Amino acid sequence: YAIVVPGNGGNTTAELNEGASIANQLHELGYAAFVLRYRSFLNASDNAPLYDIASAVKYLTEHADQFGVQRENYALMGFSSGGHIVGLIGSDNEKFGYKAFGIPQPAALLLGYPINNFAEVKPVYHLVIDPATLSWRYYWTNISDVVNENYTPVFFWYGKNDVYMKRMGFSLQGPTLQRALEDYGVTYKCLVFENAPHAIGTARGTDAEGWVQQAIEFWEQQTAA
Repeated sequence: YAIVVPGNGGNTTAELNEGASIANQLHELGYAAFVLRYRSFLNASDNAPLYDIASAVKYLTEHADQFGVQRENYALMGFSSGGHIVGLIGSDNEKFGYKAFGIPQPAALLLGYPINNFAEVKPVYHLVIDPATLSWRYYWTNISDVVNENYTPVFFWYGKNDVYMKRMGFSLQGPTLQRALEDYGVTYKCLVFENAPHAIGTARGTDAEGWVQQAIEFWEQQTAA
């Protein structure tokens, strides 16, 4: 099964173009998919999104027979800021990775235009979301900073014309994540498209159309290894 973690705009998650439409494609291809409605933005204090992903994995693991899914070899699929939290929990970091929550390691992370680095937005997020604490919060940590030789295999893609990523420092996003994966010898596949704007989900009508099938092929390769 796959848990789909949409991006979020303001205080709501993108549950249609990055949730239901993706889940529908996965179902048509024969895979069980669950779209996560997680706490975001103003409701994301105290690292709530990470706990929400972990709770979903625990629930599905405990009720696998009820849903008719395997307990192992699941995938986490994340978009934009959802890709960021998926990228963190896919690490073996004992503070905020899958080990910290006592959940099994995913077989693969499947990420669409993931935010690697929130850049100058970090202090703003802390001021707005967690104004009463100085302790660690998920948006301070870049995915690339938690990559090591044990990092979960990852498939990710993004577009060269992604204006949102350009505003946050294009080189700090996909390119930096790819260098970290290369440096540690992590199994990964990265696709960079000429025309693939932000928040396009299934990417219909763009260069990235068909990425879901490629992501599934990557996922299947990891489960067969």
